[in-house]
Amino acid sequence: MTSTPMTHKPQLNPALKLVIDLGPLLIFFAANSRFGIFAATGAFMAAIVIALAVSYALTRHLPMMPLVTAIVVVVFGGLTLVLHDELFIKVKPTIIYVLFGGVLLGGLAFGKSLLGIVFDSVFHLTQEGWRKLTLRWALFFLALALANEVVWRTQTTDVWVSFKVFGVVPLTFLFAALQYPLLHKYAAPDPAQAEPAQESAQEPAQATE
Repeated sequence: MTSTPMTHKPQLNPALKLVIDLGPLLIFFAANSRFGIFAATGAFMAAIVIALAVSYALTRHLPMMPLVTAIVVVVFGGLTLVLHDELFIKVKPTIIYVLFGGVLLGGLAFGKSLLGIVFDSVFHLTQEGWRKLTLRWALFFLALALANEVVWRTQTTDVWVSFKVFGVVPLTFLFAALQYPLLHKYAAPDPAQAEPAQESAQEPAQATE
């Protein structure tokens, strides 16, 4: 089985990518602690748009997951501010998680592993590896959606904001780290590296023709 073809794109420095990914959430947490949920929502919207713009400026492409997340944040954050109702910003994570989980499961139902597209992935796996990893992440997203619903419905706004930053983020990193054995087991050769090797192997044969 061959790996799912992946397009090589410019990648951010890992430390900078971490700042871009976590920066808006940390700003959201800090603004909520000092100014309340509505000011935090506005700051979060601005921060996530700036983060997306910086990412595009440095790589000249927009990763699918951050792009969709930013769109949902702007739409539901805008509703939160216009209607002065924090419900919209609270259900925003649920919608994002259900959206990604549903897309991944839908892809699997049609025999497609869409995880590489969702995560703008740069690693290479066999088809079986992609299928298993996609299923795991789909179920994880749906579990996060359920957790978000439970927390915002049963806890205060401050607790919910803390859960987003200090609960969801560490859980996501931990879950991703736990997938390393699968990535190692189902690793496939990089097609970009395999092609030059094949061309080099063909040259001696062509010389004898």
